[in-house]
Amino acid sequence: MKTTKEFTKEIRLNVLKMLNNLGFGHYGGSLSVVETLAVLYNDIMKYDSKNPNWEERDYFVLSKGHAGPALYSALALKGFFPVEELLTLNVNGTKLPSHPDRLKTKGVDVTTGSLGQGISIATGIAKALKIQKKENRVFTIIGDGEAQEGQVWEAMQFIAHNNLNNLVVFIDYNKQQLDGYLEDICRPYSFEEKAKSFGLDALTVKGDDIEGIKNAIHSLKDKPLVIVLDSIKGQGVKFIETLKGNHHIRPNEEVKKELEKAILDLESEVK
Repeated sequence: MKTTKEFTKEIRLNVLKMLNNLGFGHYGGSLSVVETLAVLYNDIMKYDSKNPNWEERDYFVLSKGHAGPALYSALALKGFFPVEELLTLNVNGTKLPSHPDRLKTKGVDVTTGSLGQGISIATGIAKALKIQKKENRVFTIIGDGEAQEGQVWEAMQFIAHNNLNNLVVFIDYNKQQLDGYLEDICRPYSFEEKAKSFGLDALTVKGDDIEGIKNAIHSLKDKPLVIVLDSIKGQGVKFIETLKGNHHIRPNEEVKKELEKAILDLESEVK
């Protein structure tokens, strides 16, 4: 099995290839969760790519559904469907729509994209598993801009009240949302302190720290856990990290050249 670091590079490379082939897309927010997905699918979660509906599996909910390309990349690399299908992203008849759809894509547990709703669904799954006295775990990633939705914090309160310690919530704190920086639009203050005030365990790790993310997940004990990912929009691709408005990119010729160069650089590392 490939190391998680190697898996990370492959996910990131495929994200760039998919979006470059399409000609536009959510580069920034897809890249900022790559390490977290790599840790979950390479080190943490129980699943069977040949039997996606295996009853003993752990569940994953990508609440920030616009990062679908990163999830698709991880799923394909783990054998849920052929890697070649990644280049059908968001084209007519595809099984890989721009946002995850559980009725179309093997390995997708929940249809997401309407921000704020994914964490509530993950909460419901975790509660149901508790009622059934099952040991499956649930993992969800929400966006920092998404956390402006009141529904997110209603879910947090429900999680704490019901002590859903079979659930881990990641907040992708990449500091930007669709229309700008969080600090300018709606200052988040401390996600970690807010989660703790709701009665949850919480800690912050660097979004690209593979071992830190892994250790944070293993720290889950008696109370539900929120892991704040101190990440960078466009993480792992320097050009995109510094590109203004990188939430959704429709590249001009200059940007296309830089993205093609980034693909070549990653390909050399993967080889």
